Amino acid sequence: MNFLSLLEAKRDGHRLTPLQLQEIVSEYTAGQVPDYQMAAFLMSVYFRGLSPHETRALTLAMRDSGDVLRFPKDSRPLVDKHSTGGVGDKVSLPLAPLLACLGFRVPMISGRGLGLTGGTLDKLDSIPGFQTALPTRRIVEIVQRVGCVICGQTQSMVPADRGLYALRDVTGTVPSIPLIVASILSKKLAEDLSALVLDVKFGAAAFMPTNRRARQLALAMVSLGNACKVRTRALLSNMDTPLGAAAGNWLEVKEAVACLDGRGPEDLRELVVECAAHLLVQTRKAVSRNKARRVAAGCLAAGKPRQKWNEMLKAQGANLGAFERRLEQDSTAAVVAVLKTPKAGYVARCDARIIGELIRDLGGGRLTKDSALNYDVGIDQLHKPGEPVERGDILARVHAASAGQAKGALERLARAFQISRNKPKLRPLVARIIG
Repeated sequence: MNFLSLLEAKRDGHRLTPLQLQEIVSEYTAGQVPDYQMAAFLMSVYFRGLSPHETRALTLAMRDSGDVLRFPKDSRPLVDKHSTGGVGDKVSLPLAPLLACLGFRVPMISGRGLGLTGGTLDKLDSIPGFQTALPTRRIVEIVQRVGCVICGQTQSMVPADRGLYALRDVTGTVPSIPLIVASILSKKLAEDLSALVLDVKFGAAAFMPTNRRARQLALAMVSLGNACKVRTRALLSNMDTPLGAAAGNWLEVKEAVACLDGRGPEDLRELVVECAAHLLVQTRKAVSRNKARRVAAGCLAAGKPRQKWNEMLKAQGANLGAFERRLEQDSTAAVVAVLKTPKAGYVARCDARIIGELIRDLGGGRLTKDSALNYDVGIDQLHKPGEPVERGDILARVHAASAGQAKGALERLARAFQISRNKPKLRPLVARIIG
């Protein structure tokens, strides 16, 4: 392969064939294309884009760069969910056991966060003994026996994506929609899925800040997912405000368990049920979304997903006794400080970006991939837009590593809120459905 000629072709706006893209990925994965040339190729894609056919070829080549999961024949469909991430987004934690109780198999391959707050694996790392690094054989075993697993990508799964993402991260090419699509779907297609639901977020703390960009990304992923014979839908959901009333790794685990126990915030429950309902319809387990919502909500309320959650935790090595004792603690952080409202009225704004940046700086998120996390820091008891408050009510609590850190955090946190005299008009959590 003459990589330079392919690089020049893409630089000049020409389309590459599936065979050419396959050669690029396989030779890069084998170490035969240096990083500086691949970085130039990624920049060419960033400016020139990829056609839908090129994006599909790149995605499949990345999927086939390593092992893919293979499951035995089973009446339970293989399904998964992917979120583009946001502050307080812990939907995957209660959703996986709920889906298992609804008759699905869920091989949920998740990632770690880089940016405002931790990713799904970072949240799970706060559970004593829980193992997120599992070999392929063990992933299949747990999915077949328990019905769900939440773990990381193995070293042999989609190795091309690890290298390409690392280059994108340091070359300013992360926002390229074709490259985002290939990165996300190459991993999901490696799970051998029947159906996939995507939660594509937009707003102040979202990767895609505008509804228009989020819709472009959702359309591209839904189109390619369906073209690859995975029934795919996307929800466009708002991330101007944190999801739920808690953000921070361990605090989000606690809130996810509260959701499984029939408690917890309404917006979290709504999004969990909505994702499950779509998958029920996509796999023809329900004839309508309304009926599917009732089925999913009833299953969640019955308590079986909480039992399934414990079953999954045990299968992945968690110390359930230590976990339950940790849940009983009001806080595991060194210091808890309270932010009180200065006047009566309604919460008009609870800015997810300010809160996410604050949690990151408390130690709950990463500035670099090598950053060490403090799983115990975060924000909870958040009052959300539309909620009434009286003077002196708690707006939120800060969980910090020291008194000085907590004091500085309270000053910043106050800027995330706005109190108005009149109740604000609220926008729906799910703005649009694609597919």
